[in-house]
Amino acid sequence: MRKILWSVSAIVLVVLIIFCYWRFYFVLAEGTQAGTLNIFQKKGILFKTYEGKIILSGFKANVQSNEFSFSVTKENVAQQLLQVSGREVNVHYRQYFGSLPWRGMQKFIVDSIYEVRGLPGESVVKPK
Repeated sequence: MRKILWSVSAIVLVVLIIFCYWRFYFVLAEGTQAGTLNIFQKKGILFKTYEGKIILSGFKANVQSNEFSFSVTKENVAQQLLQVSGREVNVHYRQYFGSLPWRGMQKFIVDSIYEVRGLPGESVVKPK
């Protein structure tokens, strides 16, 4: 009886570990999004994370359905985005099935900036 209980417990534990990895750490998709950086802020109750919204390029009428909500985990990327609010940006993101409180509130995690378009004569920020 003990052997069966240990076997069932081990199987449940392995299934739980696989599920948690798949849900929170497996990258579902990678890609880029471009648009106007509308909101970027550091917020949270227990875990302070960087959260932002981009209004997608080409859509200006109905803003709510055409927003890309994301979180940022890298401090250097967050500092760059804090300085370019209101400008056109092109960012690289990773999409996960679920969000973790210390990683951010969103399933989309921006990990680099490809381009920032601003006023004429301004420099363009490139990812490192």
